[in-house]
Amino acid sequence: MVVGDGMNCGIYRSSSNELWPKQASGGGGVSHESEHDLALMVNDFLENGNSCGADSRYSSDSDSSLSDLLQLADKISYFKMAMDKYENDLLSVVNSLALSINERDLHASNSGPCKASCIRFSLVKMLRLSGYDAGLCTSRWQGSEKVPGGDHEYIDVIRFNDTGGATEHVIIDINFRSQFEIARAVDSYDRILNSLPVIYVGSFARLKQFLQVMVEAARFSLKQNSMPLPPWRSLAYLQAKWQSPHQRRPDSAEIDTNISDHVDDHKKCAGHLMRLHSLLLSEIEVERTLKAYNRDRRAKTERRRYAFFH
Repeated sequence: MVVGDGMNCGIYRSSSNELWPKQASGGGGVSHESEHDLALMVNDFLENGNSCGADSRYSSDSDSSLSDLLQLADKISYFKMAMDKYENDLLSVVNSLALSINERDLHASNSGPCKASCIRFSLVKMLRLSGYDAGLCTSRWQGSEKVPGGDHEYIDVIRFNDTGGATEHVIIDINFRSQFEIARAVDSYDRILNSLPVIYVGSFARLKQFLQVMVEAARFSLKQNSMPLPPWRSLAYLQAKWQSPHQRRPDSAEIDTNISDHVDDHKKCAGHLMRLHSLLLSEIEVERTLKAYNRDRRAKTERRRYAFFH
């Protein structure tokens, strides 16, 4: 969704990292009522809250904000590593399964626009076949004066303790990065955005840490262009996507896979899947390169230490 082109005050930018065209109120299907609430808030934001000064067309870092953004980037790196063994193992399984999905596995999973629900549904089926209690979740929340209403679709896995009791819901979001795209981001914000996991796997508590950092990073970036933080990038709005009441569909029998409506929209999912594969492979390659670099650096340090003492 792009708002206010004539004012050069677009709210969203196009990104090669975006898996599918986004609507501002969520990554899953969006109701007409939610779209109406959001449209009203966007218009009010552009008319009253966004100065869009003369220098808003520039997207460069200032020295002061650059240091702040670098500190936030360090936090992102830390949060990515702060996974327990269960989450780390599940992330490996999810990435492997996502890469194994092919176009033949995709079936329309609802009567409205698909918006890659079929990719999530295929991943849920594969996770359940792998022994995980996975479900396709759709959250919905009512709008308020400061936060527009909306809905969002994601996957969760119920994590059980050693005695067989459920302990928590582990969130899986296959379109994680696009939740944080902003208008005319400065270069350092883009680097932070691209350092986020392609697919988020983890608890809501750890997810909230990512959200807090990305809201702060967005605020810094937008400030460079004299733009305030829009309501749909606020912490309250982002948290609502994964924390609001949701409907969970764990059983494939509950989902009609023979839906013929919105066929053209559903066909786009093959392209979404290809981009998801591309992003995952790129992420894996970057992590492999970093591990090799760190391994070589440790080896050189050990050799210098050995030479010094001997």
